[in-house]
Amino acid sequence: MEPSRTFSEFLLVPNLTTKACTPGNVSLKTPITKFNKGEQPDITLNIPFSSAVMQSVSDHNMATALARCGGISFIFGSQSIEEQAAMVRKVKEYKAGFVVSRSNLKPEQTLRDVLDLKEENGHSTVAVTEDGTFSGKLLGIVTSRDYRLSRDSLDKPIREFMTPFSSLIYGEAGITLPEANDLIWDNKLNCLPIVDEKQHLQHLVFRKDYDADKENPLGLLDSNKRYIVGAGINTRDFMDRVPALVEAGVDILVIDSSDGYTEYQYETVKWVKDNFNVKIGAGNVVDREGFLYLVEAGADFVKVGIGGGSICITREQKGIGRGQASAVIEVAEARQQYFEETGIYVPICSDGGIVHDYHITLALAMGADFVMMGRYFARFDESPTKKLKVGNNFVKEFWGEGSNRARNWQRYDTGGKQGLVFEEGVDSYVPYAGTLKENLDKTISKIKSTMCNCGSLSIDQLQQTARITLVSATSLVEGGAHDVMLKDSTMSDE
Repeated sequence: MEPSRTFSEFLLVPNLTTKACTPGNVSLKTPITKFNKGEQPDITLNIPFSSAVMQSVSDHNMATALARCGGISFIFGSQSIEEQAAMVRKVKEYKAGFVVSRSNLKPEQTLRDVLDLKEENGHSTVAVTEDGTFSGKLLGIVTSRDYRLSRDSLDKPIREFMTPFSSLIYGEAGITLPEANDLIWDNKLNCLPIVDEKQHLQHLVFRKDYDADKENPLGLLDSNKRYIVGAGINTRDFMDRVPALVEAGVDILVIDSSDGYTEYQYETVKWVKDNFNVKIGAGNVVDREGFLYLVEAGADFVKVGIGGGSICITREQKGIGRGQASAVIEVAEARQQYFEETGIYVPICSDGGIVHDYHITLALAMGADFVMMGRYFARFDESPTKKLKVGNNFVKEFWGEGSNRARNWQRYDTGGKQGLVFEEGVDSYVPYAGTLKENLDKTISKIKSTMCNCGSLSIDQLQQTARITLVSATSLVEGGAHDVMLKDSTMSDE
């Protein structure tokens, strides 16, 4: 019997690095949906990252931020159907710089309403429409420059301090994004409203979005220039949840479960594929049999890993699971054999077991097309949890979907009672790390540099040519700093 191995037990052996193999030439594009040999997948990620289906990780803010960088989020399903669908809509509202206004009030409302709305959603620009809706007749715009809290009464009507439509510079429906940006720059605007022939508000275009797009050329967009977003579902209420998510515009679904090798998942995948034209991933599995079972059901990708997550205690509680490296290697071999026999390539996602950045590169080299991470993304400003100070350090809250806090019993569907009998996840903190982009850029740099050491310019090439070696306990010690006195940052230079 082979031991169950983790990523930390392996290292990559360098291949020849050619002069052409520089980080700037490395592509991290990777499929997320199945496709036939010689064809292209319907959805391709620009970076091999997805954020986990967790309350403490993937809401609409994380989904927007990660899609802007080229990855994908699966918005957590352990909430009401209406709330999850609303999050999907918020992500899909982005359209190549054209944003549907989410902060709208009527002219007879007051400064107090403006401040309440700003507190609620963080927007400092408010569209004033005749009926207070996002598509009503535009009467004016309110920004923080239109009022002074030290002088204006909170009961002051908006019509008295808003910038009226007659004084606004606006674009007409049908304007292109370059034309809109020209108006913004030529007139030194922060926001340009777009209206139709009846003066009804269509979109807002912000200067900051122009800058963000220039800084993020890998943004993951659909054919309508909207961000691509995923959502998690379960095997209990999927017949109600899936239609609402599809109507909201979701691009891809995934069944969120610690164990995907079940008839419940088979039936869920088959029902979705029979009734909707939407992509769906399934899992999690750790071996060949589980992978082939979900592929037979119609899964567009399969998630690999049981018990390897940083807050997951499934192995401890139930004694099931497998070392993540062993699981990925076996499932990747099964995927390759299936591809050779059928001509259908089914991407696999490595979910869990990633402690260090180099583990991501190892997972890709072992055959994963992309990785799903929770702890990694929970640390950032864009995650939905609170930033707290514990001792002298800032942290963010992070809890598992199998914890009592999440109470996501639907993901452990065994046909029994409705409730969480015991926990398979913990409630914890992770060190606060700042913004998603600055951390993601650093991780991607490490991955690309390692791929160059392996002589690879693409993930596919890495999978075909990577050489992997087992490491001993002694070599693990050798791999870190040893036999030296590390400098204390508090030491004086004198």
